[in-house]
Amino acid sequence: MDIKEQIKQFIIVELAGQPGLALGNDDDLLLSGLVDSLGVVRLIGFLEEQTGVNIPPGEITIENFGTVNAMAAYLGAKVVSG
Repeated sequence: MDIKEQIKQFIIVELAGQPGLALGNDDDLLLSGLVDSLGVVRLIGFLEEQTGVNIPPGEITIENFGTVNAMAAYLGAKVVSG
């Protein structure tokens, strides 16, 4: 399973608790309320555990974590520069 699918499954099952939820890669997770502040903390922990990438608090922004595509791009850049 690629990172986008892992992120979506975590959000759908663990954060939203709605296994049948359809979630697109460009759906706005934060402004829609699908992921709240506690959800962001849980999501960051999950991403760090899954990828081994350390995510500094200053980089936790809407631009980097507002959508599944944004997260995948952020993580991809961190792995390349890593």
